[in-house]
Amino acid sequence: MTAFDVSERRIWDGRAESYARTFARLCAHTVPALLDAAAVVAGTRLLDVGCGSGSVTVAAVGRGAVVRAVDAEPGMVGATRRAAPGVEVRTGSLPQLPYPDGEFDAVVANFVLNHVGRPLDALVELRRITRPGGRVAVTVWQVPNAPGQALIGRAARAAGLTRPDWLARVDEEHDFPRTPQGLRALLTAAGLGDVRSGSVAWDHRVDPDDWWAGPASGVAAIGQLVNSRGPEGVAAAKREYDVLCEEFAVEDGLLALPHVAVLAQGSA
Repeated sequence: MTAFDVSERRIWDGRAESYARTFARLCAHTVPALLDAAAVVAGTRLLDVGCGSGSVTVAAVGRGAVVRAVDAEPGMVGATRRAAPGVEVRTGSLPQLPYPDGEFDAVVANFVLNHVGRPLDALVELRRITRPGGRVAVTVWQVPNAPGQALIGRAARAAGLTRPDWLARVDEEHDFPRTPQGLRALLTAAGLGDVRSGSVAWDHRVDPDDWWAGPASGVAAIGQLVNSRGPEGVAAAKREYDVLCEEFAVEDGLLALPHVAVLAQGSA
């Protein structure tokens, strides 16, 4: 386990409910495209890796797939079990999952490679548990971030907040460009064939207070930045956030926040 993996476990410990109330709806946007990329239809034996609050699992069940799910955070496991009764959901973390070789017709991981310290090893593991000819499909956030995703970071920096020292980054030798080309190269290096990749862009429409609630409650790395100086720092960042929100304001008091994800798929 890398230092990045250790800090990720610390970040997400006990935050399943806060995630479900905030960022989960954002991450659900890519689910239909992700399942299409993995060719998920009725009867597909699918594994949802990093299942979070269960959006991928629920959608796949709706397609008639035979779904199992796994997540490193016990709270996320519980959330997916509640969202999809009857689905087998287990605790497990990349790059070693508790399944035999070739167990699944398709394996998907929605914004999961963002949270592992050895992305290539993680993809090799996803390929291992996929049957020959089966599909692997993954998403990551594109870097540089789209303006909507960068909003809260801008507010935190304007308030003088800095990244906590304990918050690790992916080691340079394990990192990859978070672009369609970079993710395509990573899937190819993991031994997947017929690799394709592209970008998915959308405006996430959300109430400003709801969007702020995730980072304010410590969700994800951005939440650790916002909370790095305690309540005083949170309040300072919120004041900057309220000003910056004007750039994205639309009707009914909502924000339209541009986001871009990278989606890639390949055959085992």
